[in-house]
Amino acid sequence: MRVSRSSGRTGLVRVSEDDIFTPSPLPLDGIVPGEDDERYLVERVKHLEERNAQLRDQKRRLETQYRNAENDRQRLAREIKHIKAEMEKLKSPPLIVGYVKDILEDGRVVLKSSTGPHFVVHVADFVDRAQMKAGDRVSLNQQSLSVVGVLPASLDPAVYGAEVVEHPTVTYEDVGGIKAQLQEIREAIELPMNRPELFERVGIDPPKGILLHGPPGTGKTLIAKAVAHHTNATFIKLAGSELVQKYIGEGARLVRELFQMARAKAPSILFIDELDAIGASRYEASTSGDREVQRTLMQLLSEMDGFSPRGDVKIIAATNRPDMLDSALTRPGRFDRLIEIPKPDLDSRREIFAIHTRRMSVALDVDLARLALQVGEDATGADIKAVCTEAGMFAIREERDSVAMADFEKSIRKLLGQKIGGAQNLHKDSAFA
Repeated sequence: MRVSRSSGRTGLVRVSEDDIFTPSPLPLDGIVPGEDDERYLVERVKHLEERNAQLRDQKRRLETQYRNAENDRQRLAREIKHIKAEMEKLKSPPLIVGYVKDILEDGRVVLKSSTGPHFVVHVADFVDRAQMKAGDRVSLNQQSLSVVGVLPASLDPAVYGAEVVEHPTVTYEDVGGIKAQLQEIREAIELPMNRPELFERVGIDPPKGILLHGPPGTGKTLIAKAVAHHTNATFIKLAGSELVQKYIGEGARLVRELFQMARAKAPSILFIDELDAIGASRYEASTSGDREVQRTLMQLLSEMDGFSPRGDVKIIAATNRPDMLDSALTRPGRFDRLIEIPKPDLDSRREIFAIHTRRMSVALDVDLARLALQVGEDATGADIKAVCTEAGMFAIREERDSVAMADFEKSIRKLLGQKIGGAQNLHKDSAFA
């Protein structure tokens, strides 16, 4: 009969009587004690050694099984501890989010809860009061409203959705035809960040911000990225229309958090595109939406006044309608330099063609000066880039390895000829009327 011992748990060993050695006094292989003692003893020792080896193997197996069972026990104990901790979290009541308004001398704080009212509450002993300051976001006990933790500062998802490029790859060589404008921009942005000692020796403050204005497609965003590249600054771009919000105070909060992120990522270039969306001239507002846009503009003016001209954050804005901007934005001390980015002239168009074709495989018959003349005076840098891309598509369509002059001419007729033809037809229709 086999006798086994088991605790009923997975991984424990079952031991039977057959696995336990019991010395037997019976003769071995017909050897009778006393007849041949020497032979008996030799066989007996051999038998014991074999049995001893079997027991050692059995011991090693049992030890291995014990270690595996112990590891399983420890793993299960950790899982039980983790599950109990999760259950305690689920059982604990939710906390209320509040904002510190003031810290009193007796250690209590004045805060505003997420529901609106202001309260004077105590701070838990395990919270470091030295790190708490006005404006911090804290967690509150649901019953006593005591401060039980300091939460990290948060940014609105719209601010996180801004284009943030740590190290832009655009250089000044990628911007063509505006050498005079680039010189002014470098003096206003690059020199204060890379060589501030020049302004200290002269004793003047550099321009606080610059405003780029001009037709669409002239390279205003490209210029801002190039400046960020040469100053090793983070490029942060946000459209002005994204700062227009529905509810009161939301737009101003977005502006405040946008500048807060710019400070955290300093040195940085903050580029606000389509500034006229929030920077239009103020007048007597007739709707609540107009008043909210004006509140956003006033918050922008306040944030710009709080910046040091020699700091590591520079502001660049762009607009296509400078005539619509409020005079408070364009006065000295806000946007000190208003730089016009015009449409490129003939030499500038040729330079832009050279920039966009330097990585292209072009045929020998391609004449950049002729192309610059053919695109016309109304062509912008974006139009020229589109012409080069479309010419490459014509070559790919015919499975050629290089772009010929005829491809560029067809591209010009396809992209820019529609604009010219449409304008001519409109003129004819108006004359006929």
